Amino acid sequence: MANTILEKSPLFELRAGKRISARPEEVYAVVSDLPRQVEWSPECRGGEWVSGEPSTVGAIFRGENLRSEDVVAWAPLIRGTWHTEARVVAAEPGRTFQWMMLTHAREDQESIWGFDIEADGDGSVLTHHFRMGKPTAGIHKIVKDMNESECEKFITDWTAKLEQDLDETLDRIKDVIEKQ
Repeated sequence: MANTILEKSPLFELRAGKRISARPEEVYAVVSDLPRQVEWSPECRGGEWVSGEPSTVGAIFRGENLRSEDVVAWAPLIRGTWHTEARVVAAEPGRTFQWMMLTHAREDQESIWGFDIEADGDGSVLTHHFRMGKPTAGIHKIVKDMNESECEKFITDWTAKLEQDLDETLDRIKDVIEKQ
């Protein structure tokens, strides 16, 4: 049993789903094109593939992100523009697309974002999910000066923010795809 909130595993495990009026292949084409995140992500402003064949397992994407001051405003988060790198870990057209966040040294972290797609009549159900097993380097940096109570509050507040991001992302993807 975990003694502290940061020892809990997984630290985060969230998912949300939405029906989209498009075939799984059409949905996959959008969600696997990570530079298009600017169209649907609450924080990612796009980016570029820096290694490997785009949208395939092993390819590395460098994202540009923007976070406002009001996101979990009390916590010492990165604000403004910052960059991340992620490696594609699953790419099955029409079914699943997932990427793992990397450290600045391009080491794997237990932080995986993804989309699963299932056919549903003449459309699809798109599930957006996020799982963080152990805390990333970024989480450790955020909470390094917090006591246990503050860490618990941060994890609670960050979970609520992530849940909102998943829902908002799905709504935006639905709009992008259905208005094509």
